[in-house]
Amino acid sequence: MPNQSPLDKYKGKRDFQKTSEPKAFIPEKKNKEPIFVVQKHDASRLHYDFRLEIDGVLKSWAVPKGPSLNPANRRLAIETEDHPLDYANFEGIIPKNQYGGGVVMVWDKGTYKNIKKDKDGKEIKISDAYKKGQIEVQLHGKKLEGKFALIKTKSKKQWLLIKMKDEFGNKGEEITKLKPNSSCSGKSLEDIR
Repeated sequence: MPNQSPLDKYKGKRDFQKTSEPKAFIPEKKNKEPIFVVQKHDASRLHYDFRLEIDGVLKSWAVPKGPSLNPANRRLAIETEDHPLDYANFEGIIPKNQYGGGVVMVWDKGTYKNIKKDKDGKEIKISDAYKKGQIEVQLHGKKLEGKFALIKTKSKKQWLLIKMKDEFGNKGEEITKLKPNSSCSGKSLEDIR
């Protein structure tokens, strides 16, 4: 059996003759600091795609209600296929007849630091934290700042996205409502459409 790429599922779901989404390749060089991106995706249902750079790809979760700054909120995050790093810059329209057809916006983007530690206080590699289903990161974005956790549930693809308690927590109005437009272009979904 030939070596499988972590992006085989991504490639298998797309016809690159029809969609302008980035092609699937893994760069040889990593970013100096790992990146994260949250894309607002108006497909069959409006949701947010939360993505973390891990091992040269963007590990991805669909978050139906979007991220929250309220530590009391537990947001369902459904793991999806890995995406290429270039996807972090994708803002546009996926054709109707294609997988994920709809409008995609770069809602937030930035870098992150892995903060997951073992019981002795030693940092756990982000790839190991992912495999164990217990990710803790410090986000540095334009909209999302501070500590977040992704915790895998007993269900195969379901995780919880949780804002950890820190000075960036907010129990007020949802950040997705306060700041609905693209952090890159300033456009709304309708502007992109």
